[in-house]
This record gives sequence, structure tokens and C-alpha cells, in this order.
Amino acid sequence: MQDKMMDAFSTQTRQMFEPMRKMNSLMLNNMEKMTQYQLEAMKRYSQMGTERIRSATEINDAESLRDFGTKQAEMMNELSQQMQEDARVMGEMSMQFKSEMEKLFSEAGQKMSEQATSAAKSEQPAKSTSQSSRKS
Repeated sequence: MQDKMMDAFSTQTRQMFEPMRKMNSLMLNNMEKMTQYQLEAMKRYSQMGTERIRSATEINDAESLRDFGTKQAEMMNELSQQMQEDARVMGEMSMQFKSEMEKLFSEAGQKMSEQATSAAKSEQPAKSTSQSSRKS
């Protein structure tokens, strides 16, 4: 009897914390992906900046200054495109995370509804029998 109660308690506890565990796992995975992507983006940007600084140190006449200015404009265009791409990717990651969270909450809500319905059904016969026994 006691073993059955402990097993039932253990099962109910596991069921209660399962949605929280899934949510924490999802959040951790998302944070890890976002952090990794941001680190990679920061590395790209710092490499671009370092390349420009190196190019600036090689200026020694008017012609190399003109070339530097031209390449600077090209680099700014490339940087702008890269930032737009990074923003798009981060937006997609956010939308995917939002979609996964909505799915998780929907599943948890559905499971809770099913459990409540099941609990209500199992209680009704017990109430009916206890009320009919009172009438006799």
C-alpha cells in the first residue's frame, strides 16, 4: 500500500515538474545558440576593424590614402550588410524560440486539461455512490 502511494506521488511529482524541466532546457539551448552566434558576430566585426587599422598603418602617400578611403567605403557597405544579416538571423532565432515556447505551453495546457478531466471523471462515480448510500 505504502509503495503504491510513493510510486503515485513520484509519478505525480515527475509529471508536475516535466513542463518546467522542458522549459528550462529550451531556454538554456536558446541562450547557448544566441550567445554562440553573438560571439561569432563579435569576432567577425573585430576582425574587420583590425584589418582596417592595419590598412591605415600602411598609408604612406596620397594614392594609398585614396585607396584606403575607397576600401573604407566598401568595408562600411559590407559591415552594413553583415549587420542586417545578423539582425535577420537573430530575429529568426527569436521567432523559433517563441514558437517552441508556445508549443510547450500548449502541450502543458492540454496535458493539464486531460488530467483535470480524468480526475473529474474518477471523482464523479465516487460522489454518486456516496450520495446514493446517504439516501438509503
